[in-house]
Amino acid sequence: MKILVTGASGQLGSTFKALESKGLANELDFDFKSASELDITDFDAVRNVLVASNYAYCINCAAYTNVDKAESENDLAYQVNVTGARNLAMNCNESNTILIHISTDFVFDGFLNTPYLEEDIARPIGFYGDTKYKGERAIVGNLEEHFIIRTSWLYSEFGHNFMKTMVRLGTERDELAVIYDQVGTPTYALDLAQVVLHIINAHSIDYGVYHYSNEGVSSWYDFAKTIFDLYNLDVDLKPIRSEEFPTPAERPKFSVLDKSKIKNTFNLQIPHWKDSLAVALNAYSKIKID
Repeated sequence: MKILVTGASGQLGSTFKALESKGLANELDFDFKSASELDITDFDAVRNVLVASNYAYCINCAAYTNVDKAESENDLAYQVNVTGARNLAMNCNESNTILIHISTDFVFDGFLNTPYLEEDIARPIGFYGDTKYKGERAIVGNLEEHFIIRTSWLYSEFGHNFMKTMVRLGTERDELAVIYDQVGTPTYALDLAQVVLHIINAHSIDYGVYHYSNEGVSSWYDFAKTIFDLYNLDVDLKPIRSEEFPTPAERPKFSVLDKSKIKNTFNLQIPHWKDSLAVALNAYSKIKID
């Protein structure tokens, strides 16, 4: 099967590349396209790539993900997250390609105190989350054969993410303050990528919206503390409220995702976030040494 991967230079796209290079992608034929190689906001460019090739799947890892900058860069965020998603959906429909699209927990407002189900009402509180939800609706409205996977707090040994930032800051500073009143679940990109491959290899037609993160619950403070402990960094870590660290974009206070649907549909065993974090930090250590 030929698989198109958009946004291939980001952390999830890089994870798929790593899986392929290690021979762990079950000999799927990947075609990786970075943003410079395929601009998903350009309808004709997307059409030329999809219609000209016999792709069985398109994995859309392309996204505008800077939550704070999205508040001021409205047009760019909208073009990538909404127009780009629509372009992919319309052209996947024409080329008979199944679209696997990565979305986010930021489609929810964070006012619940129980894990979010796929059918819970999306009420984004920031422009980034709003564009991601509108991107989902653009896919649903233009393509039946799709999988939309909402995930949360994605990190890996690649790209820019919270884990790598904490390791860097933890080696530079003796003291740090991290927010403790925002709760969600860290997700290792490798685990998410393997689930995507599982869906592809299962030849599933159970299309729709799914939630995926690692198991367990964490605050950003807990996440940082565990990173420092596992990486043997001696940091005086102080918990602070969101109000003490104002940002342009408001974040959901609670965005834990209920994963029952994806676990039951695909018979998945999902690792706990702390176990996956240990794996990720070990992989990151090897990259730094090399």
